[in-house]
Amino acid sequence: MGAPRRSGRVAKSAQPLQECCPPPQALRSATHPESRATMFTGIVQATAGIAAIHDRAGLRTFTLEFPEGFCQDLCLGASVATDGVCLTVTEILSPTRANFDVMLQSLNITTLGSYSQGDRVNVERAAKDGAEIGGHPLSGHVDFTGTLIERREFDNNLVWRIAVPEAFRRYIFAKGYIAIHGASLTVAEVNRQEGWFEIWMIPETRRATVFEDKRAGDVLNIEIERSTQVVVDTVREAVHESLGRLQPVLEALLKEKGLSLDDFVQAPVVPH
Repeated sequence: MGAPRRSGRVAKSAQPLQECCPPPQALRSATHPESRATMFTGIVQATAGIAAIHDRAGLRTFTLEFPEGFCQDLCLGASVATDGVCLTVTEILSPTRANFDVMLQSLNITTLGSYSQGDRVNVERAAKDGAEIGGHPLSGHVDFTGTLIERREFDNNLVWRIAVPEAFRRYIFAKGYIAIHGASLTVAEVNRQEGWFEIWMIPETRRATVFEDKRAGDVLNIEIERSTQVVVDTVREAVHESLGRLQPVLEALLKEKGLSLDDFVQAPVVPH
């Protein structure tokens, strides 16, 4: 179940302010190799090492060391997903090194604020026009961080159980999409009452990412699938408008049965 999922549509929705990649027209010329709208596929292309960290007022600069060839055609203003966070290239130092400035709020609401020199991160270049979406479309805007609460191995499979804040449980469905540290993965199982979901990873996912080194207690950047969020929010608004004052009564009755209105929302089927 760690195999990448495909396709879907990124829909705009409310999310915390963070290191949002600028509109392409602000930083890119018509000949820029990146796509016109910043989007990632959820297929991790490489892992990069944090070669240096420099702090200054309200900003932290990461110097990332990439594998040979990763930075081909990379230019100032280009977008690189770094453990799922969309960052903008601010300086190119060599064919394998580049700098990225991260603002204070991004450091606070993602895992980037906890990193040290020598740590490794998942990286993906922004998708080019016409590129195959090997995973599912991502914006590089982390919705929340979840804690890895259990790690199990079965033969060649790695299983993670991840805790979810209550406000985001409604957006996670079994067999649905989710991005963890920028990697598109399939949700295997969900328990909304206990507040966790599980994903399974195949050997290739483990090889191509930083996931092999993660242990229980580690914190992970998570981006929910946008079309799922839109459907769930739309249904909840429609229910609220229809039920009016009866909604709290119905929610209380369902809670007595260990249920919630979210249990009756079907995960949207995204075309491949």
